[in-house]
Amino acid sequence: MKSINVNTSTTLRVGLDIGSSFISCAIAEKSNETDEMKLMGIGRAPSAGLKNGSVVHRDKLMDAIETAVKDAELMSGHKVDKAVLSISGVNIRSINTQGAIAIQKSQHSSMFVENEITENDVFRVMEMARALSLPPDRDIMHVLPQEYVIDTMDNIKDPVGMSGRRLEAKVHLITVPSTATKNLVNCAEEWGIQVEGLVFQGLASGLTSLDSDEKELGVALINIGGDTTEVVVYHNDGIRHSAVLGIGSNSITNDIAVMLQIGMSEAEDIKIKYASAKASMSSTELEFDLPVKNGGLARKVSEHELSRYVEARAQEILQLIAREIQRADIREQLTYGVVLTGGGAQLRNIVPLAQEILKMRVRLGIPKNLSGAVDIASNPEHTAVIGLLHWNDVKAELAPTDSPTKPTVERAVNWLKTWIKGFY
Repeated sequence: MKSINVNTSTTLRVGLDIGSSFISCAIAEKSNETDEMKLMGIGRAPSAGLKNGSVVHRDKLMDAIETAVKDAELMSGHKVDKAVLSISGVNIRSINTQGAIAIQKSQHSSMFVENEITENDVFRVMEMARALSLPPDRDIMHVLPQEYVIDTMDNIKDPVGMSGRRLEAKVHLITVPSTATKNLVNCAEEWGIQVEGLVFQGLASGLTSLDSDEKELGVALINIGGDTTEVVVYHNDGIRHSAVLGIGSNSITNDIAVMLQIGMSEAEDIKIKYASAKASMSSTELEFDLPVKNGGLARKVSEHELSRYVEARAQEILQLIAREIQRADIREQLTYGVVLTGGGAQLRNIVPLAQEILKMRVRLGIPKNLSGAVDIASNPEHTAVIGLLHWNDVKAELAPTDSPTKPTVERAVNWLKTWIKGFY
């Protein structure tokens, strides 16, 4: 099996999506010359050992990770020794905040000319923005810039090289429980996988399913997983709101199992084959046999009757999503409406129901800008794992705001030295 960096003209990228229904691993080669991303292999395994994004059974989760990784390695012919992981869960919190600093004048500036803004100034203002008083059991996972303000000029995307007296940064912070991330990383590292980064699952899905126009003019990405649903609202090329709902497509499966008195695995199969998110778009005449166990009576149910159960739960999920989008307070500015991703987005007729409930244009999101074995990944349930392949590029654009390379104490000491020098 090939080494992780077998060719200097390409870089191997590995994404490991830790979902509540499936664990997925994707391996791709990125050309260092053309930036083309070529999918080499993908592996999946039923998720186990997770509950609402938290590890509840370490050994079961490690077994699922091993299965997904080995399948991807076998298909791609590459050995995985490092990867970017996704994380979700109802305990993830987000907040919009801001920080501001005074721009220091250089020794050679005249009193009428403001000092030029440097990358160090951007670093300082981002550190100020992230300087929140968080509980000791929470960590900041992402610091995502929304816009910069120089004096009275707003909506600035890159202030480096510009001049002013005061620099302000408006950011979107995503925080996670410390123990949840540590347990997840430990499970991956137990198999010799170095974790290059942790990415919010809703953010990862948007990296490959949204284009720049959608993020600029306004769009809400909805990633419907098994136990959770992520809502990420974009406008003016920045995240304005994000949240995790503690409900997903598994609740639909559970309703089918209860109503029809069958097992969960059987209910999942029936949901995939026969269920419709809109009962009016399903057949009242087409009936199918229900599983019979222990000498029970043979039973039949129509697609329409099944879909009535499904529609009721799908409406509830979409109403919760609508409420979360409303909290972003920019609903009227979402020009591109809603993009649905995740396994739950593959429920038949979910798009027309979503358009009816959300009263916005809705489309399914699929991975973009990908070559190679795209046939196996061109559906909404693979957007998160494919998005992870692009994270290192996005992280480079965010640096040093998202993952500073220097230790926290060293960065603080250097910042203090720079601040003191400004007086002399």
